[in-house]
Amino acid sequence: METLRIDARVRVPASAFQAEFVRSSGPGGQNVNKVASKVELHIDLSAVIGLSVAARERLEGAARRRDRDGRWLVTSQRYRDQGRNLSDALERVRDTIARALVDPRPRRPTRPTAGSRERRISAKRSRAEIKTGRSRRTTTDD
Repeated sequence: METLRIDARVRVPASAFQAEFVRSSGPGGQNVNKVASKVELHIDLSAVIGLSVAARERLEGAARRRDRDGRWLVTSQRYRDQGRNLSDALERVRDTIARALVDPRPRRPTRPTAGSRERRISAKRSRAEIKTGRSRRTTTDD
């Protein structure tokens, strides 16, 4: 395996990857039962070169599946052969890291519109009427 380049400054060295090939699950007959085509790619996130602190934190959050050693685990069993599954897993790694590089847009706080406030109050009134209708009314005969 070779170094995976994400952009001009971010790359994942080959030493950060460990690939295991295992049998796929699901239907497929003899191919599934005999051939180890599923790939389990273990990636050491601390070895990724060129990430800013914020991007590294976003990547840590995005890389949820971990193995026993704390490495990021990416699996692929989409195809029937090892090579295509390995390419698929590497592409998913590349996409996830590329998404972590993008700074999220800051949220600008806004106020509810007049129409949305009116709809909310109207919904609360109608709900209150429904609940009031459920209660037992006591009438007095004078």
